[in-house]
Amino acid sequence: MADLIGFGYSAVVTLGGVIGYVKAGSTMSLMAGLLFGGLSFYGAYQVSQNPQNFYLALSTSIILAIIMGMRFSKSGKFMPAGLVCILSCLQAGRFLYRAAMKT
Repeated sequence: MADLIGFGYSAVVTLGGVIGYVKAGSTMSLMAGLLFGGLSFYGAYQVSQNPQNFYLALSTSIILAIIMGMRFSKSGKFMPAGLVCILSCLQAGRFLYRAAMKT
């Protein structure tokens, strides 16, 4: 069964990097969006193949939640850092719940 939530999350992350590049000319935003979006996409693919293989998706969402949470706390602006932090925390929560139910 396809991990539609994971694929949607990876699309949001990738699109956010592209929008950051188009609006502000930020190549760092583009690179980070493509990197984390790609890792999240591959993680969603792995979860789709084997629901117990969620470690890449979990680690990617935790790292992104920390990075964007720090950006949000510094800037105080909800968009985009606050939104991505919340989405990443929700994504990580899905997999932490799955890990708790696994044991």
